[in-house]
Amino acid sequence: MRRIPLLTIVIASLAGFPLAARAETPVERGLYLVTITGCNDCHTPGALFGKPDKAKLLAGSDVGFGGGFGVVVGQNLTPDKETGLGGWTSDQIVTAITTGKLPDGRMLSPIMPWPALSKLTHEDALAIAAYLKSLPVVKNAVPGPYKAGETPTVAVSVVIPPSVFAKLPNPLPPK
Repeated sequence: MRRIPLLTIVIASLAGFPLAARAETPVERGLYLVTITGCNDCHTPGALFGKPDKAKLLAGSDVGFGGGFGVVVGQNLTPDKETGLGGWTSDQIVTAITTGKLPDGRMLSPIMPWPALSKLTHEDALAIAAYLKSLPVVKNAVPGPYKAGETPTVAVSVVIPPSVFAKLPNPLPPK
């Protein structure tokens, strides 16, 4: 009986690894991409407070992002037809995340990192769409967007110049 050296078996196994990596489904690939790109951070309630509501995964944030444009809140990305992406096609989702253009012709807020996502391959963008369409439906109407000067009903994360920050009252109690 001829023995096959262990190193030969390991090399042969590793040679097939790239094929196994490509065998993932589009939904699995989409989950991976949504996770590493941080979509959950801006589109899941509680995530920006360190306590994401897993029952409302990607169902819209409870924190808005503010700037000279006003305040926008991460929208519901679940397939709910009334409050989420349920009425969108996969191609409309791909267009929104890679060009910033919504189905009605409006542009996404500048806070949405679509310019970075525009570098996705078409296959990866379709995988994200497949994953979003696979999520459980969560009915969650997200408030906003708020125009500059309007008072939002959610917490707001704002980037401000250092000189403005230095003049803000200290939110922490004195020691």
